[in-house]
Amino acid sequence: MNRRDILRRTAAAGLLATPAAGLLAGCATGGGGGDSDAETYKGTKSDQNPLGVKEDAPLEVVIFNGGFGEEYAKSHEAMYKEKYPKAEIKHSATQEINKTLQPRFVDGTPPDVVNNSGAGQIDFNGLVSQNAIADLGDVLNAPSLDIPGKTVKDTLLPGAVEVGSYDGRFLVLNYTYTAYGIWHSTKLFGDRGWQYAKTWDEHIALCRQIKAAGIAPWTYAGKHPRYMSWPLIATAIKFGGPSVATAIDNLEPNAWKSDAMKAAADAWHQIVKDKYILDGSPGLDHVQSQTAWCQGKAAFISCGSWLESEQKKVTPEGFNMTVQPTPSLGSSDKLPYEAIRGTAGEPFMVPAKAKNLPGGLEYFRVMLSKKGAQDFTRKVASLTIVAGSTEGIELPFGLDTVVKALDASGSNGFNWVYNNYYRKLERELVDAACGEFFSGRIGPAEFLDQCQRGADSIAQDSSIKKYKRAA
Repeated sequence: MNRRDILRRTAAAGLLATPAAGLLAGCATGGGGGDSDAETYKGTKSDQNPLGVKEDAPLEVVIFNGGFGEEYAKSHEAMYKEKYPKAEIKHSATQEINKTLQPRFVDGTPPDVVNNSGAGQIDFNGLVSQNAIADLGDVLNAPSLDIPGKTVKDTLLPGAVEVGSYDGRFLVLNYTYTAYGIWHSTKLFGDRGWQYAKTWDEHIALCRQIKAAGIAPWTYAGKHPRYMSWPLIATAIKFGGPSVATAIDNLEPNAWKSDAMKAAADAWHQIVKDKYILDGSPGLDHVQSQTAWCQGKAAFISCGSWLESEQKKVTPEGFNMTVQPTPSLGSSDKLPYEAIRGTAGEPFMVPAKAKNLPGGLEYFRVMLSKKGAQDFTRKVASLTIVAGSTEGIELPFGLDTVVKALDASGSNGFNWVYNNYYRKLERELVDAACGEFFSGRIGPAEFLDQCQRGADSIAQDSSIKKYKRAA
């Protein structure tokens, strides 16, 4: 049995059960020799070919088949093919990125482009710590395909590079630009004569009014309760300023127990203790809770701006979903009411051992062209990180409200990245604490204690690579 067979059998024997551990073990023993030294495709760099693509080299693209589907990727592939007609493109889509691709990372035979998304994604911390992802700096410095006089980096929205950077290296292309906020139906509110509340006291008064009308003020994805961590942390950041997020991202001691986080947790606990949450919400997944909301069973839901596209099939005509920022706790908030969380999402990467690495980088240049970005928005009703790419596009109602909210937020926009650095912290530890908190089983103090213990466990785990976010 040769070394490659051992790796294959090891992966099949159980490494896939733990994404980070599986990848770490595979990559740690997967260097030099065998197929990993196979020929890679490289062309000659020029003004027309700044990334050195070999024009007849095949390109393999693997897409996460989630809320955005895969048709947008086929359009991007067609654009690539138009530029490189001799290149053959292999396309595939899956909902299980980790199970499908981790054996190939272990083998040293990954695809050239991977949309590493969804619940079954490969853990980025493991990928980064093992140098398994190619540096995308050359893409940023390359000229835009169709915006004259600008580099690719010049065309991107603020924060797009930061959220995909680790220790100063741009490794992950988060392609969509997402606003996270509180959603409501303007039709429901108009019919009832309700106005969205801009302060917390007004919000609680509105919840009381909504409940009296026989409608639950809130619902949420009880099976993925981290969705409710988003407005809670946003409330804290608006109250205490962006340093609240930086402390959490950098795993600082007691970052989750800051005065701002305590004030936010106390405020959101009112929603729980006054029973402003739809009965049965703790047992719902994201689609079920969003569907209940679309059916008018609840007035508010926390989600990102993919919501409209994800619920398109069940949203009633004229529902007119609208996103709004979290209400301000009071006049002492460091950020204005209009401040909203905006961030790049939907991660793509080029594996470091991709056979056609230049082709993978060029594919990203296609995605980040104005034409590529506009086509994506038309197909999936979601924004990209390419600035100005919605010009001339008729946006659906909900996405139009997202654009307006981001414009109103302007330079006051904020974000956090601990969920990118340490996936386990959000997806398991904070998720579990939110489940206990929003179901009413624990109070604010214990909720923050649980989150802090989770962060401390990551900080103290020497097997997990740590990252520092600049203030």
